[in-house]
Amino acid sequence: MFRSSRGSRETLVAGALAIAAWSLPSLAVAGEPNVERGKVIYRKCIHCHTIAPNGKHRIGPNLFGIFGRKAGSLASFDYSEAWKRADFIWTERTLDRYLIAPRKMIPYNRMPFDGISLRQDRADLIAYLKKVTRKK
Repeated sequence: MFRSSRGSRETLVAGALAIAAWSLPSLAVAGEPNVERGKVIYRKCIHCHTIAPNGKHRIGPNLFGIFGRKAGSLASFDYSEAWKRADFIWTERTLDRYLIAPRKMIPYNRMPFDGISLRQDRADLIAYLKKVTRKK
């Protein structure tokens, strides 16, 4: 059995636990999405996007009905050329990918937002948007 330089089994166990604790965040899977927390996170978006049925556009398009819609496709919004060339449908997966780094997914888009790095924050926001932007 491997022993640390101090020869202590406790030191070996403590070291292993420290390594495991350090590596867990990168392996952690998002917990159950929290819709109420997503509502709070949406405050980062509210300055540019509305979510109401028939809501007006702001700097960005209204997000009502976003899931299942082709990106850059609302006729009533003046999208940048980058968005007009976007060729995907908004799903939980594509929105999650977009929210990580908007300018990497759609280079040259005009959205001045750096993204949401925490996986749980994105999951909560997406759960909230799925609830409030769903067409009935």
